[in-house]
Amino acid sequence: TTTQEVIMSYHHFSKYERGQLQALLEEGFSHRTIAQKLNRHHSSVSREVFRNSFGKYQAEKAEANYQKRRISSKPVGKFSNEIRTIIEEQMVATWSPEQIVNRLTSAVPISFKTIYNWLYQEKLPHYLLTCLRQKGKRRKPTETRGKIQIGYSIHQRPQEVADRKQFGHWELDTMVSSRGQSKGCFATFVERTTRLYLAFKIPDRTSSSMNQAISALLKKLPQKAMKTATVDRGKEFSGHEILRKESGLILYFADAYCSWQRGANENANGLMRQFFPKKTDLALVEEEKLQKALFLINSRPRKCLGWKTPYEVFLDKLSHLN
Repeated sequence: TTTQEVIMSYHHFSKYERGQLQALLEEGFSHRTIAQKLNRHHSSVSREVFRNSFGKYQAEKAEANYQKRRISSKPVGKFSNEIRTIIEEQMVATWSPEQIVNRLTSAVPISFKTIYNWLYQEKLPHYLLTCLRQKGKRRKPTETRGKIQIGYSIHQRPQEVADRKQFGHWELDTMVSSRGQSKGCFATFVERTTRLYLAFKIPDRTSSSMNQAISALLKKLPQKAMKTATVDRGKEFSGHEILRKESGLILYFADAYCSWQRGANENANGLMRQFFPKKTDLALVEEEKLQKALFLINSRPRKCLGWKTPYEVFLDKLSHLN
């Protein structure tokens, strides 16, 4: 490693490096020799020893001093009691954060987004949220269904999938019954190129139920007709590793709260709601009615398909599979 590379890739000494440094100093090595052994610039080693030598360099004390310096080096920020008082007074007077900032620029030299952040970080009194016209309801919601360990991010998805140029890439989701009704729901599937829309009734929104629905579809489709799937971060897709090992299907996970990254499926679910509105208990939907709804949806000519139907385009793509 050249001296220039060492300088460009500089980072703070770790606790482990400080331990090595102490041991090498005790063995009598020079700062330049130690720098070579630690892959550091010799001036970095000299500064570290000078800052933390109290008669003798001790790694433990050096680490403690480093941690203290890190705490004191953090910026204080612009929050103060004076600014807080001004914000409180104006918000109680029904001013919005944007109005406060733009009218009182010299007294409140911050962005209006900073005020929102202080509200949600509880640096400002919580009751001020009620002074907002939206009562703080437009804040990004917190995930309540729990987090899952995703596999592949949508940003790792091949470009030909995003361009809809290659057949066999799907979007998956679930359509649920209204709150307070049964757990019954639909597992829904859309092929991105042809817009073919499929749905299976499943008893609940668990990963095992979703995996069974995906496996059932894979058995019905010809080989290579389902190469990848793009999904949201719902817990029903937490069994993606099992699915990949059993079938080879890779699931790409969209970013949280970015439904537009799965627009085809979101739109198709909206079409299905024409037949089964949100108050419908999906567990009670008869299979015959579900299949009739799917037939009608897939038999409609679509502008994005040159006024062909999803059925026509899908069958044409199947006929050209190798």
